[in-house]
Amino acid sequence: MFDNPGITWTLTVVLLLSGSYHFLQATRSHQLTDRINKSLHALMNVLMAAMVWNLAPSTLLAQIAVLAGATLWFVIQAVARPEFKRLCAGNQSRLKCVYHSLTMAGAALMLVMMGQMATAGQEIVPAGGMSMAHAHHTMAAADQVTAAATFDRLPGLAILLTVLFGAAAAIFMILLLRSRATQTTLGGAAAPRLSVRAEHGLEAVGAAAMAVMFATMS
Repeated sequence: MFDNPGITWTLTVVLLLSGSYHFLQATRSHQLTDRINKSLHALMNVLMAAMVWNLAPSTLLAQIAVLAGATLWFVIQAVARPEFKRLCAGNQSRLKCVYHSLTMAGAALMLVMMGQMATAGQEIVPAGGMSMAHAHHTMAAADQVTAAATFDRLPGLAILLTVLFGAAAAIFMILLLRSRATQTTLGGAAAPRLSVRAEHGLEAVGAAAMAVMFATMS
């Protein structure tokens, strides 16, 4: 996906470390909902790491289906009624679930865009010999026009998503710095928990990784 091996390996290590942390948190969680959420984040990071290397292209549709299902899961939590305490209760939790649904949808869309780019880069070869060339010419031309029109929209969408996740990374970095400043000022008396700071850091890193990956498609 990247011409620079340094960027490729850096993203791979970051994504795998982030996925490992989420998986570890999932094993330590006592609530089923939290285990599912953390496991989905771990899976998303692994799929994105595989995406960097363009691994398992034959399972592309399955990967998209899994991420689409994860998107729906976080949307359901975000719109759940307040009495369902184990789901996203409260404005802050709902906003978090909305963002997580966007990350899952973004990862799924990234897979779709990569598939479209790969398809647009392939030449359409007639299925038969010279006697069948005329019969397939119209169909091939129509497919080429459709693929080209879809491919032309990808850079604009990729730029929009780059800005979106870049802004998200900046916001999470600000939250992380604010939490550290609060700990320093108050001497740890009312400091946020370490897990909250780690979560902000992971969200910032994950958003930055998605911004970089979308930037390569623009």
